[in-house]
Amino acid sequence: MSSSKYIQYHGLLLPSAAHSMESLEFAQNFSVEDSDVFAVTYPKSGTIWMQEILPLLLNGGDLTPIHTIPNWDRAPWLEETRLAVVVDQLPSPRALVSHLPYHLMPPSFLASKAKVIYVMRNPKDVVVSSYYFHQMAGFLHDPGTFEEFMEKFLEGRVLFGKWTDHVKSWKHTELGDRIMYITYEEMVQDLPAALRRMSDFLGRNLSEEVIQKIAENCSFKTMKTNTMSNFSLIPKGLMDDNKSPFLRKGVVGDWKNHFTSEQLTRFKSVISKELENESFSLPWSLD
Repeated sequence: MSSSKYIQYHGLLLPSAAHSMESLEFAQNFSVEDSDVFAVTYPKSGTIWMQEILPLLLNGGDLTPIHTIPNWDRAPWLEETRLAVVVDQLPSPRALVSHLPYHLMPPSFLASKAKVIYVMRNPKDVVVSSYYFHQMAGFLHDPGTFEEFMEKFLEGRVLFGKWTDHVKSWKHTELGDRIMYITYEEMVQDLPAALRRMSDFLGRNLSEEVIQKIAENCSFKTMKTNTMSNFSLIPKGLMDDNKSPFLRKGVVGDWKNHFTSEQLTRFKSVISKELENESFSLPWSLD
């Protein structure tokens, strides 16, 4: 699939609207600091949510940035063109996000003490969310039918490649206690508890009051109405929220409204086969 809408990078498809060979080189040469914190996700697994959460955990709950700075500048993507523009304005400790697999992280990251929170989401909900995102994002290819898009997803002919490859790459790291794993579902189920875990992992002793304040301000409802977080500042030609809002539902299990039983069987068999020799198990049932 060659198109001006995508660039190929180490076999992965990336949207050219936000990435360039220069930005990817900038990422590779990026000087990671020991105090940096990365939220890493496969696309549509809670990235925007983490862009809201991370700066607040790191700054002790000061809400100013989430009301004055667009999320893509608050916690920029390591691999996107915007990083070079805003990097010098980022307060320390810096919050960054990335969709890169582990092996494409910059050498300075591996040599640093920077921490990572890896957020995983049930792949059935990921594919549904991604399907709707492709419908509203003018800078991506039309997804076709859900069936067609699901096949592309399973084959890895989608942004950032196969979901299973991404998860495997981040489950097999040499990072030890520098990485924490959490699921989107855990965050939906009990956000304050998830925030407490992240806060402890990051060595921030945040009070219960601050945790609750962050949870309130990072709720789906609040983010949906915050122009600094809901992508409504993006021109309609790039993202048309009349077709589907960017922050669409923020729920768990919406896949049940989209998969036929045949699709479910196919999806489960492909994902299970690709993970059959793995030492980790997925926190959700694929049924």
